[in-house]
Amino acid sequence: MHVFDIIALFIFLAGLFIFVNTIFLKLPSSIGLMIMAIILSAIVLIVGFFFPQLDIQAVHLEEYDYAEVLYQVVLSFMLFSGALQIDFKKLSRERTPVLLLATTGVFISTFVIGTLVYYMLNYLVGIELHYLYCLVFGALISPTDPIAVTQTMKRFNMAKDLEIKIKGESLFNDGVAVVLALTLLDIAHAGEDHALSVFETVYIICADIGGGIFIGLVLGYIGYRLLKYVDNDDVEVEILITLAVVMVGSYLADFIHVSSKQAAVIMGLVIGNEGRGSHVTSAAGDYVFKFWNLIEESLSAMLFVLIGLEMLVIPMRIDFFAAGFFAVNIVLFGRWLSVYVPIKLMSTRRSFAPFTIPILTWGALRGGLPIALSLSLTDFHGKDIIITMTYVVVVCSVLYQGLTVPTLMKMSYPQTKKYEH
Repeated sequence: MHVFDIIALFIFLAGLFIFVNTIFLKLPSSIGLMIMAIILSAIVLIVGFFFPQLDIQAVHLEEYDYAEVLYQVVLSFMLFSGALQIDFKKLSRERTPVLLLATTGVFISTFVIGTLVYYMLNYLVGIELHYLYCLVFGALISPTDPIAVTQTMKRFNMAKDLEIKIKGESLFNDGVAVVLALTLLDIAHAGEDHALSVFETVYIICADIGGGIFIGLVLGYIGYRLLKYVDNDDVEVEILITLAVVMVGSYLADFIHVSSKQAAVIMGLVIGNEGRGSHVTSAAGDYVFKFWNLIEESLSAMLFVLIGLEMLVIPMRIDFFAAGFFAVNIVLFGRWLSVYVPIKLMSTRRSFAPFTIPILTWGALRGGLPIALSLSLTDFHGKDIIITMTYVVVVCSVLYQGLTVPTLMKMSYPQTKKYEH
């Protein structure tokens, strides 16, 4: 199958599943999409097992390596769109908690999850995996999904400051986690030939992240200046400018071997905040933000379909799935610790709404980004176990946490919002 066949298949299934979910199931879209994709995968596996002559193995998804499409297009677009929605002015007094949760929290989560997964794999399950690759898994599984989180929690009258923390952190931690995961992966690859010195490690980090920040700042500012000169009625021109900035920036960053994902995040932050003045938020500017919000939701929908269909191509090994279920609990513990430590440190100077820690912990649903990132990783020993663990964690997070978060919210905030239909 060609790339456009894969994209067409995912768009068709996403559209069909969203229609069925909206009319019949009435679940949050991420949960409904995943459930139906998993059911479809199970049907294909069962039919293929009993009727092998039909040869319907997932329309041969395993024959196509869509890692490049996920890495070059999906990740860059989703990170740019997420960063574009971050408005530092709206964060107001919650800016410090959001930034600490999205940075310090991600680092804590990465270290705790990576370390525990390393000991779990090597000493409990019996699968050998280098410590740095365990840290890569810890980083890529850390980001929470803003769309899934928002859809689940918008029905409840939670404290306004807690709502801002949840939305702000889920938007901001994507870029931090992706850049950290890819930087750790570069360090791991570079260290396969020889042991890296401290200087070489620091150089890789500074060159990778610093170069991405520089390109993001330059192209983000150029994009902002171009948007400023475009007439408000030329909506298509403004949209094309943002598309060009993202794609050129990502290509240029990859060409000079720096972090294209960091560049995408910085470009989104620059255009999203510098561009929220009188010009970009006027008539045409609103369509720019709506367009990228639509892109993010569409890509997220297709990624949730991909998560369900991934069951057809991941290795069916008991030890891999056992490691995945162990990882579910490790990830939850890492998330709790990454929330508990920053909040306790800040609680001496500011107050937090009741149930902040349990809601931020249990409501942190994992979405399509970890799946896209794990599938887009370059080949190395242990990639299959990382993909399987990511799959198990994301599925359990969306189905188990996603379906039980409303119960937690009802216990914490019993009065739900009333909607007029």
